[in-house]
Amino acid sequence: MTADMDPADDPRFAEGIRLFNGRDFFEAHEVWEDLWHEMAGPDRRFVQALIQAAVCAYHSGNGNARGACRLFESAKRYMTTYGSSHWGVDIIGFWESMAAALAEFRCDPPSASPVLLADLLPIIVIRPNE
Repeated sequence: MTADMDPADDPRFAEGIRLFNGRDFFEAHEVWEDLWHEMAGPDRRFVQALIQAAVCAYHSGNGNARGACRLFESAKRYMTTYGSSHWGVDIIGFWESMAAALAEFRCDPPSASPVLLADLLPIIVIRPNE
């Protein structure tokens, strides 16, 4: 990434979204992490939130409730500081979908054998000018 490049225009951002939407969460995390390593400044935390959300979905798909819940909370905390939209991502909708998909992981007490409701996971759609 060049110094004058907007991170949202980096092709790795779009590739991570493609992988996340294709439910290849581990690979999405890898691509976004590569971008994250080259970043500095306030947008770095946004990419970190995307990475953690992807790993959260990965862990939940494997039944790792503890890891999924921990990453859900930290990723949401990081991302929601950006308001309702950032880089065209509907942050509110994203986290509403994540919460619905992970409902069995996040109840108190958590389900003994939580199931990821994968069809409720968000699809990231970039809305320019948001």
